[in-house]
Amino acid sequence: MSDIETADIVIIGAGFSGLYALHKLRDHDVICFEAGAGVGGTWYWNRYPGARVDIPSMEYSYSFDDDLQQEWRWPEMFSAQPELERYVNHVADRFALRDRIRLSNGVERMRFDETANRWHVHTVKGDHVVCKYVVAATGALSAPNSPPWPGRERFQGEILHTAAWPTDGIDLTGKRVGLIGTGSTGIQLAPLLAEQAEHLTIFQRTPAFSMPSGNRPMDPEHEREWKENYPERRQKMLQSPGVSLLERSSVACSEYSEEERQQLLEEAWTSQSAFQLLLTFSDIMTNKEANDVVCEFVRGKIRSIVKDPATADLLCPKTYPIGAKRLCIDNGYFETFNRDNVALVDAKSAPIVEFTETGLRTTEADYDLDIVVTATGFDAITGAMTRIDIEGIDGRKLTDKWADGPTAWLGLVVAGFPNLLMIHGPLTPGAQAQMLMVGEWQVNLVADIIASLERDGYSRIDTTEEAEGWWAEEVDMLSRNTLHSLADSWYNAKNIEGKRGGFMIYVGGFPRFAQLNEEAIGNDFKGFVRS
Repeated sequence: MSDIETADIVIIGAGFSGLYALHKLRDHDVICFEAGAGVGGTWYWNRYPGARVDIPSMEYSYSFDDDLQQEWRWPEMFSAQPELERYVNHVADRFALRDRIRLSNGVERMRFDETANRWHVHTVKGDHVVCKYVVAATGALSAPNSPPWPGRERFQGEILHTAAWPTDGIDLTGKRVGLIGTGSTGIQLAPLLAEQAEHLTIFQRTPAFSMPSGNRPMDPEHEREWKENYPERRQKMLQSPGVSLLERSSVACSEYSEEERQQLLEEAWTSQSAFQLLLTFSDIMTNKEANDVVCEFVRGKIRSIVKDPATADLLCPKTYPIGAKRLCIDNGYFETFNRDNVALVDAKSAPIVEFTETGLRTTEADYDLDIVVTATGFDAITGAMTRIDIEGIDGRKLTDKWADGPTAWLGLVVAGFPNLLMIHGPLTPGAQAQMLMVGEWQVNLVADIIASLERDGYSRIDTTEEAEGWWAEEVDMLSRNTLHSLADSWYNAKNIEGKRGGFMIYVGGFPRFAQLNEEAIGNDFKGFVRS
């Protein structure tokens, strides 16, 4: 039995947000628990070949320290995983954060003691910490989803999940590889697997919209210009819906002639600026007809790249609007299907049913494989929280509270679970806004809340189910005004079999989200309950 320790604050997770929380709250007695053997969160776990951020490097970086901003050199416009991991380790060292982080030591269970207003936090290594606040920086995409097919133990080859890639890589020479999943990860990984493997079979259930990343070496002039204008740029980013400096059109699709539309879409496609395509017209995410124009443009691109018409047709998404799932960014994904050693299997019409001794079986055929790579995504937004056994007031479990979908006032606090403050929790902008800067902003908000509670002599902050209802209505209303509801995705939990819940992402844009948070706190903590 381990000794019981005490702390002011426990932080769960040493990804980008958790590390900044550790820095920001360093004047308190803080302990940070991290499941991984290193810091970096998403960029520690996702080390599969081709892993790369889809936000420009100059934007996707910390803004809290100007010396750090000025001194760090990014080699590429869109940073690859090894560079992001190097950066986050540099930050941990530079700001002396490591002595408070306990690695390879995930939080297993938590219980709130209502008589003492304290959380009891238990970890996989047996740590037991009693603390006043828990800051959950558990990450939106950190609970891997493994496919449920039977027969795994029979398969004689190797099964890899992209979020648990071997640290020293894997040799695919002469191997027959099966890749399951064609979301963002599968799309980044496929071209590199195809180059290395003897043969690659890609199992696709739902085709994805993807555009060229435009990655290239960092232009020194671009870097210099950014560094000279960082304060204004950061301010401008926080005033934009996605916390990014993409150019947004204010003109509806219908106001352009067909020729003008095609020209504008072509410019966006070749702009070397990820996601620019979704901002070509002002109404792409609210008007199905405008969205259809962009969809058809991308399908035309796919058909022009992929030489085999049947394969090209299979790769064309036809069942949901572009942007309703996260748009993917690639480096030669569609070109991969022109290689002789690559085959595409339609796992929608012929679903995978089981692993066999020698590979995978669908309803129509057997596939002999040496290695199966599962790029099957994550139990997103809530998975990292619900995989911890969390018990609030009156012994209520968070998994029971969220059985029909997550609830949280402002995406920050959950009724009946006092002093538990979430960063990038459910019903926040999540991947609809640049997560690094939004994470910093949310950590600053949490730090202000804790400071005000301490200053005013409160020992507990909670919310009400009524306030959670207000926020659910806000989130729901905004998503209903867009085309997001027309797709099954991790935004609405439809990627996980049996998982229930509505739309989990706030799509009203970051400025409105920030304003509503600040107004609630400024208005005598409206929606919160302090005691």
